[in-house]
Amino acid sequence: MPAVALVGALSLLPFFATVWRSLFDDAIIDPQFNWLASYARLISDPVIVKSLVNTLMWLIGTVIIPVGLGLVIAALTNTVNWGKWARLAIVLPYALSGTAVAVVWNFVLQDSGALNSFLRGVGLGGLAHPWLLEWPGNTIMLILANSWQASGVAVILYLVGLQGIPRETIEAASLDGVDGVRRFFQIILPQLRGTTAVVMGISLANGLKSFDLIWVLTNGGPGRATETLAVSMYWQSFVLQRPGSGAAIAVVLTIVVVAVSVTYLRKQLKND
Repeated sequence: MPAVALVGALSLLPFFATVWRSLFDDAIIDPQFNWLASYARLISDPVIVKSLVNTLMWLIGTVIIPVGLGLVIAALTNTVNWGKWARLAIVLPYALSGTAVAVVWNFVLQDSGALNSFLRGVGLGGLAHPWLLEWPGNTIMLILANSWQASGVAVILYLVGLQGIPRETIEAASLDGVDGVRRFFQIILPQLRGTTAVVMGISLANGLKSFDLIWVLTNGGPGRATETLAVSMYWQSFVLQRPGSGAAIAVVLTIVVVAVSVTYLRKQLKND
């Protein structure tokens, strides 16, 4: 009961308060009840539509890249002597805050940053361009920066999953002549299904609610082109002082996160 009360006070009550606020207009003082007008404005706002597109890009990118990288790195470094140093290099960024990661990637991606300087230094100056100024390239670079940080937790979880696989199954597969890539896909990967479910759930939640990295790197720009729903929620609520629209975006973002998570987890549990 204390746990239920704590969750209710810190999560459920604010959520229902946000839903209720989304049914009113944007007036800060004495807002008027307007049913679903705030949601209708979101559909007709091209900035919010692009924000939704960016959120879907984040949804795909923050699942495929961290999950794929985490699985590959954990599998390649699990049984080698130098694996702990390779994993340390991958896991270390996960200990950094989103703001610190944004500062690092700003040094890399700005016009006169490390990436463009490197390209010019090796004679590939034609490939240098403003990485954070053109859509959808800027959104893709933000996803890559987030994945650089998020892959660390995937490596840790997959490593735990790999070490939990009974050695008898691996030895039996070797005796039956199943080695290399074939053994990985037929013997090891099926036993990591539960770990994959956890990693994908964490990646989905972290990717969809990512805010600090985007805000520090691009401030949602240029021209609000790199906003996701999380950034649009902040922009509408606190920058433009439109609490009704901001609450509506928060509700939409919650629906997207819950729908994607429940759909995947139901499929995963059904398979199990």
